Amino acid sequence: MKVVGFNGSPRKDGNTAALLGHLFREIELEGIETEMVQLGGKPLRGCIACYKCFENRDGRCAVRKDALNTYIEKMVVAAAIILASPSFFQAVTAEMKALIDRAGFVGLANGKMYQDKVGASLACFRRTGGVHTFETMNHFFLSNDMIVAGRAMGLARDKGDMDRDAEGIVQAQTLGRRIARLLRKLHA
Repeated sequence: MKVVGFNGSPRKDGNTAALLGHLFREIELEGIETEMVQLGGKPLRGCIACYKCFENRDGRCAVRKDALNTYIEKMVVAAAIILASPSFFQAVTAEMKALIDRAGFVGLANGKMYQDKVGASLACFRRTGGVHTFETMNHFFLSNDMIVAGRAMGLARDKGDMDRDAEGIVQAQTLGRRIARLLRKLHA
């Protein structure tokens, strides 16, 4: 069993990665493998609405100039998918939005291929933007008929702020344990 988490932050080792790390540690304590995929700062273009995914129905995006199809493969084999993004101007990062749009369309075009997987969202923000950021990520899960385990938030802006957010750390740890319990029950 594996949990894959996508870090949408351009800061590879920033607050969003730290929040994801707290979640992953709890999952790993239960003997479940985790993998963090760094999206932020990598070339990942948005959906061009070509609808080839609905024509081809091969589980792949027709745009093959970036790593999206590799990310889709990771989502397909994972038992749980974690989407993590800082709030950039009240929304997910561009890379996270590209993943959501393109992987989401491919999933829908191929009979909701992420259906019944566990999903959870993580967001880091300072004052505002959390609600819209979570909604965007959760819409991916709900549109694909996934089981939403919950969400965790970090109140952070500057690098290192997440390490001082005790409540955010507890939220991530609690969510990690919940995901592990859900996976054990679903795959018993």
